[in-house]
Amino acid sequence: MNDNAPVTVIRSGRAFTHIDPAELWHYRDLIRLFVRRGFVVRYKQTVLGPAWLILQPLATSLIHLFLFGTVAGIGTDGVPGILFYLGGNALWSVFSGSFSANATTFTANASLFGKVYFPRLTVPIANMISTFLRFLLEMGFLAVLWVWFALHGQVSGSWLFFPVLPLLLLHLGLLGMGCGILFSSLTTRYRDLTVLVSFGLQLLMYATPVVYPLSTLSDSRLYTLMLLNPVTAPMELFRRLLFGQGSVVWWSLVLSLAVTAIVLFFSIHVFSRVEKTFIDTV
Repeated sequence: MNDNAPVTVIRSGRAFTHIDPAELWHYRDLIRLFVRRGFVVRYKQTVLGPAWLILQPLATSLIHLFLFGTVAGIGTDGVPGILFYLGGNALWSVFSGSFSANATTFTANASLFGKVYFPRLTVPIANMISTFLRFLLEMGFLAVLWVWFALHGQVSGSWLFFPVLPLLLLHLGLLGMGCGILFSSLTTRYRDLTVLVSFGLQLLMYATPVVYPLSTLSDSRLYTLMLLNPVTAPMELFRRLLFGQGSVVWWSLVLSLAVTAIVLFFSIHVFSRVEKTFIDTV
């Protein structure tokens, strides 16, 4: 036996939140493969393939435009309706996509986790990156419409703060990932929580200013309650950056960042504990 041969030591973490950034970086190619797998599986044997990335949010936005804009008569703060709903749905998908994709991390990958070792956190990270890529594709289509409306003087953005956009996406992606892996840890014992995730996200969407601007809320108590939602401030800041409209309340944004940090810290701790024994309960 060669005494100089490299040795890999696998041991359980003892820290409250055991994350080894060097190990995650070492497995970066695996993360890339997981991202590719997610896209291939999602659009395999479909007629339109990746075109669904544009058609689905476009169809959803047109329905929202008809229901909330035409039928309900809810304003959009002067932003062209199709841009307002496309932008809101695109940003919401970053949070909801990261949440829902990671909510089944253990149950959906049990057979893989039980066969070979790799950092389990690579799967949630890959899921989060996939939501970023889908958002960028949606934003490409949105950018074309934005330019058309901008040339007609119907919309303008706050470009001074535009570099904040990547941080905004990372913020919502990490919040969704934190909530997702927390639910994933719980679903190893309580499977009915998977139903609650999809149902709860639908309800949370309407408790977040996705299809209506925050300024339409006239009740002060409801307005304050909405600001406690950690997704509200990023949504309004996104609209300020992209459309020059949005009720940005800074204490709500700070609260959102704090909630994201707490949820992420606690969920990774729970995730690290569950990954050691989940195979016995899944």
